[in-house]
Amino acid sequence: MIFNLSEQNSIANRFVAELRDVHIQKDRMRFRRNLERLGEVLAYEISKTLQYTTKDVETPLGIAQVQLPAQPVVLSTILRAGLPLHQGMLNVFDDASNAFVSAYRLHHKDGTFEINLEYVSCPNIDDSVLIITDSMLATGASMALAAKELHQHGQPAAVHFVTAIASSYGLEYIRRVFPQAYIWMGALDEELTAKSYIVPGLGDAGDLCYGPKLQD
Repeated sequence: MIFNLSEQNSIANRFVAELRDVHIQKDRMRFRRNLERLGEVLAYEISKTLQYTTKDVETPLGIAQVQLPAQPVVLSTILRAGLPLHQGMLNVFDDASNAFVSAYRLHHKDGTFEINLEYVSCPNIDDSVLIITDSMLATGASMALAAKELHQHGQPAAVHFVTAIASSYGLEYIRRVFPQAYIWMGALDEELTAKSYIVPGLGDAGDLCYGPKLQD
């Protein structure tokens, strides 16, 4: 199932617009905050898909029956660009367990690259709702590799992929590899360059969040 926030009018569209804006991007703190706010909106939307159970809550004047989530949530992100989006999700699912994956593009002289996965920290995810975030879903290779590695730590009840901007190519790849998963995005872009960058996209999310990295 696919959910694209840009298909409906909401404040999320402003967050995405500011993320894309080359002038506003110069403010790293605002860029990170917009990713965080988008994560909060996406977490709220995901919360509507969870299973709920009725609980009695004692108030100063009596007992109120409320509907509360019945499934444990595990939030996972891909370092480093996924961190602000992950924090937005954590602001909403504040009692969730967390997993972290270090993955990067290893570029070759011929212009090709492969995804290298170096580090994984993950709790048991059996019967949990696993939510995997990354700021950009370009080819889908990083998210797919991360998800496959996380599945070594249990069998989740449901899997959600969350991104600020996805490419059509990446979206179709994730749908093919994980046909039962939920896919959430702030916006969908059609074009992917020969170097696998999303167009119009927003640039390098990691660099915009935390500054340029030293190139090999």
